Amino acid sequence: MMFRFTRVWLIAGMLLAIWLFSAVRRTGEEVWIRPVGTARPPVRILAFYASVGVLTAGQRALLCYGVENARTVSISPAIEGVYPALSRCLEILPQHTTHYMIMAEGYDGRVATQSFTLPVAVRPVRPTAVDLATL
Repeated sequence: MMFRFTRVWLIAGMLLAIWLFSAVRRTGEEVWIRPVGTARPPVRILAFYASVGVLTAGQRALLCYGVENARTVSISPAIEGVYPALSRCLEILPQHTTHYMIMAEGYDGRVATQSFTLPVAVRPVRPTAVDLATL
């Protein structure tokens, strides 16, 4: 008898805790579920940048992006593994100065774009002993 009574109180306590967690909201918290029939917010590019300002040829960097309310995302020049995400970074290995552009299409058909140029410096050539002897 005692075991059943304890189980009832435990279940009631769990249901109360679930109800309290769903009823309490923090200020500034974003709602992830939108009511049926309401318009989706417009697509936004939250971030688009490289992890470094300048590269030397042969060095790797991270190309990071974040989009909101996007149906599709593409980056030019083409990079594999791009999809809508709030925050995502991909490894890149540009051999020369490259202009990157992100294009995000929203559910309403609108498009948001952003771009930047990542300079790639040519690796300096070190003089050899033979070159120094000819000077």
